[in-house]
Amino acid sequence: MSLKKSSQKVEAFLQIHNIPAEIMEFQETTKTSHDAAKQIGCKLGQIAKSLIFQKQNTNELILIVASGKNMVDTQKVEKIINDKIKRADPTFIKQETGFVIGGVPPFAHNKKLETILDKDLENYEEIWAAAGTPNSVFRLTPIKLQQLTKAKFQDIKKLTQSLVNS
Repeated sequence: MSLKKSSQKVEAFLQIHNIPAEIMEFQETTKTSHDAAKQIGCKLGQIAKSLIFQKQNTNELILIVASGKNMVDTQKVEKIINDKIKRADPTFIKQETGFVIGGVPPFAHNKKLETILDKDLENYEEIWAAAGTPNSVFRLTPIKLQQLTKAKFQDIKKLTQSLVNS
């Protein structure tokens, strides 16, 4: 079975960077972290979810690659980038990245995006990211994710009440 065009773009990016990656396509959606973890059979935290925000001052997009188990603390992100952020419009995301929400990979976008990586992803030997469609994924290591995105791992996790008390 041949991959959809957007997954082929991710596969080509990985091949160019000598990363052997098998893109897996599912009949069911992998659009959310919970859906992806269920389909793959991995821990929720191993899902490297791509969240796209828009900078208030420049309207540029910023990509946050977060662990599937974490909510992002936008105040921490704003402090890191020294700008306010808001959720980006899905049409603008598709235009700027070349991918639809739920399928945005951490790289291979139409243009280079400033990227921040959730340091909790470093806790896993392997992680899974979207491969261009809302039902495709691929496996990689946190080190490879950092090399390919040229981004830093940072503390961007929102502390929930249950985490604070545990």
